[in-house]
Amino acid sequence: MLELKPRKSQAEIAADAGFTNPNVVSMIKSGASKLPLDRVPSMAKALECDPAYLLRLAMEQTVGDTAAQAILDILGTPVSENETGWLVAIRDASGNTDPRLTSRGQAAIKGIFGK
Repeated sequence: MLELKPRKSQAEIAADAGFTNPNVVSMIKSGASKLPLDRVPSMAKALECDPAYLLRLAMEQTVGDTAAQAILDILGTPVSENETGWLVAIRDASGNTDPRLTSRGQAAIKGIFGK
């Protein structure tokens, strides 16, 4: 929310997310209230952020770290749109051969990110 401060007011974010009271955004931002999981898609759209990333954050807040981890263990980690793009590129580059991540491949990925 802080990243959007120059572009959107809390009232605009609240309206875009479907909240009638703009104070809800302030309460979520301060931690006084939690983002309901059913509001993640609309809030992600209002914040112009990835819904999978926001879902991970909201789950940790809503159900706690242990329960959130249990959900992720059962359902798997939500994949962001950016991560999906990487998977598509890997599948395309490998000819859809389901390549194993080798130490060389891992080093190449780290090199891309300067690590």
